[in-house]
Amino acid sequence: MSEPTQQTPAETAPKSPWVPPTEVGDTALVVRGLTRSYGSHVAVDNLDLTVRRGDIYGFLGPNGAGKTTAMRCMLGIIRRDAGTVHIFGDDHLARARRSLGAIIEIPAFHDWSSARLNLRWACAYAGLPRSAWNAEIDRVIERVGLKGRENDRVRTYSLGMKQRLGIARALLGNPRLMLLDEPTNGLDPKGMREVRDLIKSLALHDEITIFISSHILAEVQAMATRVGIIQKGQLRLEGTMEDLLEKHQGGVRVQVRSADKPALTGALERIEGLTFHANDETGGIDVTCLKVSVPDLTRELVQREVPIDAIIPLRSTLEDVFLEATR
Repeated sequence: MSEPTQQTPAETAPKSPWVPPTEVGDTALVVRGLTRSYGSHVAVDNLDLTVRRGDIYGFLGPNGAGKTTAMRCMLGIIRRDAGTVHIFGDDHLARARRSLGAIIEIPAFHDWSSARLNLRWACAYAGLPRSAWNAEIDRVIERVGLKGRENDRVRTYSLGMKQRLGIARALLGNPRLMLLDEPTNGLDPKGMREVRDLIKSLALHDEITIFISSHILAEVQAMATRVGIIQKGQLRLEGTMEDLLEKHQGGVRVQVRSADKPALTGALERIEGLTFHANDETGGIDVTCLKVSVPDLTRELVQREVPIDAIIPLRSTLEDVFLEATR
């Protein structure tokens, strides 16, 4: 397939000259009262959220919670029924898009063309000056680790490479905010780690604010600095990762393991000031000590002649926070 000619839709349409985006204020994205309905179904319901400059913001929710719809509204891909979206202080999406890069759902490419040619088309439709195309493409290809493969057909790429190519396309024009919808979906552990490390590097070294939607909570916990959880289109919880995990803790948590699980369960039922539940993955019992210390718990179990194999300190996970927020 041939390269794009000089007369592309983006080049022939009236537009202001492209200039590198600048950062404004302390917030990258502020959403207030965002609402979108499909008939009688309210997909996004009066959504408020704030993404601070420099955040890796994890946007979480169950299937059907409205995450992708909300992101499409933020980008102006679909019309919102109500609400405002400010990107670096600007509520004019046509201007604000110069500061934006995005992947919504699975990135699509012309598989029989090379990555470089796909990126040239993307440069054209993004309205970047033609003189900047080659330097921009070289920059993003290098940045996502695809140098040496940019002239290969995309159909020869692995899923992880296609995701990185999607991020490369989103990086064109040097955006200061990136919206990424499920960027590690379907990847194997190696691919997940590569994309996760790339996202963290973009935030740390390139100073790009990242807004990321994902179902893989362990991945989000490993990289997000701030989290928003929605259900039925409404924000249920928002805060820094550290604060959410600390507030959820509620008490000292440990896992008790014993060869005699029935005896352990019976003993725990008779001890006041704690809650517990079985951990099917490890075979132990997770205990939250609310009004009893761990040494006192240990002493009680020994006195009741419960054989103890191990008592392991636990910390709340993002999964714990998510399940409680969406219960």
